Amino acid sequence: MRRNPLNPVPILGLTLASLLFTGCSPDNNPVPKPVSERSTANEQPAYMDTTLDIDTRVDDLVSRMDLAEKISQMYNESPAIEHLGIAEYDWWNEALHGVARAGKATVFPQAIGMAAMWDRETMFDIAEAVSDEARAKHHYFVENGVHFRYTGLTFWSPNINIFRDPRWGRGQETYGEDPYLTGELALPYISGLQGENPKYLKTAAMAKHFAVHSGPEKSRHSDNYIASPKDLNETYLPAFEKAVVEGDVESVMCAYNRVNDEPACGNDMLLKETLRGKWGFKGHVVSDCGAIADFYAPEAHHVVMAPAAAAAWAVRSGTDLNCGTDRLSTFANLHFALQREMITQDEIDQSVKRLMKTRFKLGMFDPDDQVPYSKIPMDVVGSQAHLALTQKAAEKSFVLLKNSGILPLKKSSKVAIIGPNATNPTVLVGNYFGDPIKPVTPLDGIQQYLGEENVFYAPGSALAGDTFSHYQVISADHFFHKDDNGALKPGLQANYYNASAKEGREEVPVFSRVDANIDFFWQRSPVDNTVRDEFAVEWSGVLIPKESGVYQFSTRETLKIDGEEVKDGIYLNANQEYAFEASQKFVHAFWGQPLEAYAKVSWLNSSRNLVADAVAAAQKADVIIFTGGISADLEGEEMSVEIEGFDHGDRTDIRLPEPQRKLLATLKKLNKPIVLVNFSGSAIALNWANNNVDAILQGFYPGEATGTALARILWGEVSPSGRLPITFYRSLDDLPGFKDYAMTNRTYKYYQGDVLYPFGYGLSYTQFAYSELSAPATMASGEPLAITAQVSNSGKVASDEVVQVYVSMKVPGLSLPQRELKEFKRIYLEPGASQTVEFSIAGKDLSYVDDQGVRHPYHGPLTLSVGGGQQPYVSATGAVSKTITIEQ
Repeated sequence: MRRNPLNPVPILGLTLASLLFTGCSPDNNPVPKPVSERSTANEQPAYMDTTLDIDTRVDDLVSRMDLAEKISQMYNESPAIEHLGIAEYDWWNEALHGVARAGKATVFPQAIGMAAMWDRETMFDIAEAVSDEARAKHHYFVENGVHFRYTGLTFWSPNINIFRDPRWGRGQETYGEDPYLTGELALPYISGLQGENPKYLKTAAMAKHFAVHSGPEKSRHSDNYIASPKDLNETYLPAFEKAVVEGDVESVMCAYNRVNDEPACGNDMLLKETLRGKWGFKGHVVSDCGAIADFYAPEAHHVVMAPAAAAAWAVRSGTDLNCGTDRLSTFANLHFALQREMITQDEIDQSVKRLMKTRFKLGMFDPDDQVPYSKIPMDVVGSQAHLALTQKAAEKSFVLLKNSGILPLKKSSKVAIIGPNATNPTVLVGNYFGDPIKPVTPLDGIQQYLGEENVFYAPGSALAGDTFSHYQVISADHFFHKDDNGALKPGLQANYYNASAKEGREEVPVFSRVDANIDFFWQRSPVDNTVRDEFAVEWSGVLIPKESGVYQFSTRETLKIDGEEVKDGIYLNANQEYAFEASQKFVHAFWGQPLEAYAKVSWLNSSRNLVADAVAAAQKADVIIFTGGISADLEGEEMSVEIEGFDHGDRTDIRLPEPQRKLLATLKKLNKPIVLVNFSGSAIALNWANNNVDAILQGFYPGEATGTALARILWGEVSPSGRLPITFYRSLDDLPGFKDYAMTNRTYKYYQGDVLYPFGYGLSYTQFAYSELSAPATMASGEPLAITAQVSNSGKVASDEVVQVYVSMKVPGLSLPQRELKEFKRIYLEPGASQTVEFSIAGKDLSYVDDQGVRHPYHGPLTLSVGGGQQPYVSATGAVSKTITIEQ
């Protein structure tokens, strides 16, 4: 979903036509209420009878709607239909790695970080915890009369696109570059979200974005991606097929882009032939937000001229729900499309029935005592069990990329924590996140573990360009107000108002008080203690800095100093009084009602010599821990970022940003051990660091327990056990163009160059040895393959290991992957212990896709490799291999 709607474009008045035809049939006569199953006042309508099957109930409910009511239910913001007992509902909710955008929730590692765990069981546990919190929060909101966006049960997660190119800013939302790993991790996440009750869904999961979607962000509304039949069926579609056929995912989101000339949300090959035809999908399809408006927008695909044609095309192809508000609500034109015979009543009915069926399966029409998930209490949100789980997940997600022997650190060490991400809260959460319960930054975690007296901190540099990340909340000792006599008193004068999106704030405040500073998180409105109420706050007073310099501010509030609005840096003198004003309206807008609103004003002095501060801190320490990388402030979805190396959420340079490269080179001259902790949601070309620092640890935005997990790994409380779900390349020079969707020379399957760190790679504090690979010498094509191998912990530290199975196939005249992941298993071994690990590879997975996109059972020589990674990149004892013959 994009962050900004399209700019308005002329639509020839056609959206207004929908108003003329609301509630009218094509011949302009009112649509009569259906009478065939109409109940009397003393009868219970069939759709309310919980003893009937869902399809019967859905048919009855939809038969009671008129045309306008049906179409109204095809927007993400679906209004109430009071006479039928249908509550207002917004279908747009997020749960990528925790309940997002709905206030406080446990924040787990970003999706790419969960993928780095290579752990099906923990994926399920996380999704189960997320759905517990989702149910609790949903019922809490409903009980408080809130039906806004992000309060529902239809979650637009997981994102199972293939992270084929490291430049893509949204790759952090995926499970990596491999279709098999992606599908295998999606299954437990979907299962944990949807629950295991035979009648009711706990929540409704969604597989997105269907399909062939992985950047660039800034041109996604107009791009046409060409994918060959082979690439479609070998790379881009298998994870979706698994989510539908094996995972029974309730919903699918179609993407913004075109695929082979047709918009994804109107693509018959994808939606009709493949999704609903070949795979038998019975759920509902949602457009990405504004994607159907892209059909006709001149600056987008512009494949039709008018909204009605776009709406009809999308519904006929199988898109049931239009995400988009105001002008982007293209389905508002379905009345006109029906009148012009662009679409039929039956096609509209079919979409509405699919949508209503999901709401029935969620128990929205049934008594709470019949719905097993309706009584999950709010105290599960941020419970100790969930916080322990997110810490465990964070520990499993960190990937050790290099260790010259410096790790684990000695507990007697004094350390310098240097780098722009030491205190950056964004590296905990990535994007699509909730407000964490107990966030622990890298600096926090290390200080708590080692003691503040043993830790010396300096940010050292900007994050990238002139983008800083070490903002701190302005503390109370900088804020004052003047009493009636003009004397300075601590705190800011604060006025709290009623407000609304349409009318703004009221003139007279509801109450006034003195606030020490601006650092608030409101779970309920401070004005009237309700969950749903809108309000506004204005603060005024005096700001007195303690040191001179150019100050940068970070806040959502409108900020004025000496009457001038502050948008860029401003020079402030130490100990001088400055008139300070801040204001914010918390009202219902495009991004939804402000749920559990917050206000915070942070700053930093950008005039400080950050490098000198870093050198001074490092000179006091035994070891330098450099917390660098990037953050979701730079990479993400359709962003406005345009600085060197970054372009609207994507990257144009995969190296560590230049300010950090220069800082690392300066620190290297101090001849002290350096541990680089790199935070990113994508691959960073750490070429210089790999040759010059002593250890490298990769954190894929590891969640709210980031700092705690990091400290435990650095000091050996737990052995690192994450594995890369993507390839770390040395340079972009060896990769195809960003918009080239052919898989040639991409990912571990087809890349021919020298990689920095391969897919599946990750070190440990111990060593594992593989032996005794057992597999049949010959087997029949299409049969399952049973494999066993012995894994031994030959080191001195207990640790998890991720056992990976790869196969290589060869077919004359056909380009096939050089190797493919076919199975994996996370195990735990004490020092000196061994375990025989068993795998069974299904016959359907021992197959290949030809150039026409047809999958065939494989026959011929098959090379098996079982180890801690891809065999070319592990030690001699780190994998075992064998070639067997599959007979036709």
